[in-house]
Amino acid sequence: MTARLEALTIRATDPERLARFWVDLLGWEVSPASTTDLLPTDDTGFGLRFDVTSEPRVGLNQVHLHLTSAEPQDQGLTVQRALDLGARHLDVGQLPEEDHVVLADPDGNEFCVIEAGNGWLEGCGFLGEVACDGTPEVGHFWAAALDWPLVWEQDGETGIRSPHGGPKIAWGGPPLNEKHGPNRMFFDLVTAGDLAAEVERLVSLGATVRDRGDGAAVLADPDGNEFRLSLR
Repeated sequence: MTARLEALTIRATDPERLARFWVDLLGWEVSPASTTDLLPTDDTGFGLRFDVTSEPRVGLNQVHLHLTSAEPQDQGLTVQRALDLGARHLDVGQLPEEDHVVLADPDGNEFCVIEAGNGWLEGCGFLGEVACDGTPEVGHFWAAALDWPLVWEQDGETGIRSPHGGPKIAWGGPPLNEKHGPNRMFFDLVTAGDLAAEVERLVSLGATVRDRGDGAAVLADPDGNEFRLSLR
């Protein structure tokens, strides 16, 4: 049985605080099972999970989120709400003429508030995109791994989206940012079938196994990005 994307896990120095920030900004629900697991109230299809780390944040993340704006005034309202909740403006080299606003959450993770009328994110919800650093090969890998259609492939960029809607997941192509140890954000997959068989399927698509345990495995995609597969 094909693995399902259950959550984007974010390692944080204070998971409780960061979960509160994102639940207030997105308007999602807190899972009854854990105060650091957020459940979507829209068609996102996967949650956000916050895990503790003592490792300092170094450089840019391999993954960041894009929030959409339905109307022109919504962008400013979202930015102000994020700032009120503890975000800050962030300079990552964006040009003055660019229309999106780059912010950092309370743990320093960058995210963008996209302007209204953005054609690429048209039809997506408030959490419009999971934007990733990655090669075309890794975009094809994740399309096959999740059984999601490829909705974009051009100039080294790739993008996928669940057939049920929700956010897009996209990879910007080379050159890639330098990695500084394990990614602070990674995909958490689950399978209801045979865990060993699903691990082998993912390996056949280009993944490598980093660790195996009772009921779970840690793998890496073709670009070396870690992800977790658990039995549910």
